[in-house]
Amino acid sequence: MKVLFVSLGCDKNSVDSEMMLGILARSGYEFTNDEEEADIVIINSCCFIGDAKEESINTIIEYGKRRLDGQLKALIVTGCLAQRYPEEIRSELPEVDALVGTAAIGDIAEVLGSVIEGDPKDAFSPLDSKPFHQSERIITTSGFSEYLKIAEGCARNCTYCIIPKIRGPYRSVPMEELVKEAESLAERGVREINIVAQEITLYGIDLYGKKMLPELLRKLCLIEDLRWIRLLYCYPEEITDELIEVIRTEKKVLHYIDMPVQSGSDGILGLMGRKITRSEILDLVRKIRTAIPDICIRTTLITGFPSESKKDFEETADLVRKARFNRLGCFTYSPEEGTKAAEMKGQISERTKEKRRAEIMRIQQDIVFEYNESLKDSVTDAFVEGYIREDDVYVCRTYMDAPDVDGLLFVSSERELQSGMIIKAKITGYNGYDLIGEFVEQDEPTQ
Repeated sequence: MKVLFVSLGCDKNSVDSEMMLGILARSGYEFTNDEEEADIVIINSCCFIGDAKEESINTIIEYGKRRLDGQLKALIVTGCLAQRYPEEIRSELPEVDALVGTAAIGDIAEVLGSVIEGDPKDAFSPLDSKPFHQSERIITTSGFSEYLKIAEGCARNCTYCIIPKIRGPYRSVPMEELVKEAESLAERGVREINIVAQEITLYGIDLYGKKMLPELLRKLCLIEDLRWIRLLYCYPEEITDELIEVIRTEKKVLHYIDMPVQSGSDGILGLMGRKITRSEILDLVRKIRTAIPDICIRTTLITGFPSESKKDFEETADLVRKARFNRLGCFTYSPEEGTKAAEMKGQISERTKEKRRAEIMRIQQDIVFEYNESLKDSVTDAFVEGYIREDDVYVCRTYMDAPDVDGLLFVSSERELQSGMIIKAKITGYNGYDLIGEFVEQDEPTQ
């Protein structure tokens, strides 16, 4: 029977999906991307914010109709929505045959088997269980850039975030397992590893009694066929001098760091449960840029958090102007049931949230355009992702651009380039957030 796997939400969810696909492949299942061919649909759901929850529910309803019509033999929901709302799904979406919680993804084959045999069983494990991990995954991306999830859950308990309740406390994956997984990915042609977790800077604190991200990075740098290692989701207050030094000195670790700050107001940071102040954020940005002048710093902000005053917002806008983050994403606050922030007084109107978000992005746009202007005539490494035939340009990313979230570099070249190549390109201009360039030379033969 053929399985259609629908993965929603973040890159951490994508890793879970690839691991479940690996389990099902070893159990003899075949896969399809054509819903007309599918006998089984598995939806790995998300519910981090309201929009993600709505997308997950709508996707379940869509495939639920096919299950009720007899076009599908099984419909299974896994992931965050299944973990958070099992009773609601069972009562309101009876077309779903079985549920698999976030800590039980290793049981996907058993659950699917129980549905096929006519005795469906759900699978839920304690959220403090050892994180499921395996080195063999079915790669669903281009195959040259992949994510390495180094931990599960979160111990932060930020007042706006539901993740600890649906993913559990912070649990690191043992280092030897991660190195084995990275080696397996490299053997299959992966050239770029993007390190992810809800927060990567605390890696190892639960297993080894201290932060071990720098040591993990050193070991990953020893994998010969890996070329780029990128750091995503670093809590700023946990960025150590040792980590900065590893980024500075290890050639494979990109001069790129994603450090969500969420607000520039001390009052709002306190209400959010964040453990850093505005001045400490600015000091950290200066420290990193002093050590690594060409560092690309990415951050995220939330506008319209409960009780955010005009003064609070202006402090955030001023932080953006002063820090001059190279990359920035801004989101309006989404009240999530079960979080402290959702019960706070002073909820902000959607109109005000969006107005403030638009203002932050207007400020950031000016910063990025000035930065892009300064890059003209410089030569940079670029990762080739594809080719647009009608425009005769290659789609690339610089070290400053994480997959799917940052900009692109469009490169013209008389020489044919292959996806997965790392080249040197001269930046000749920009179009909005994207760069324009021309091929200079291949940095290294593709393995």
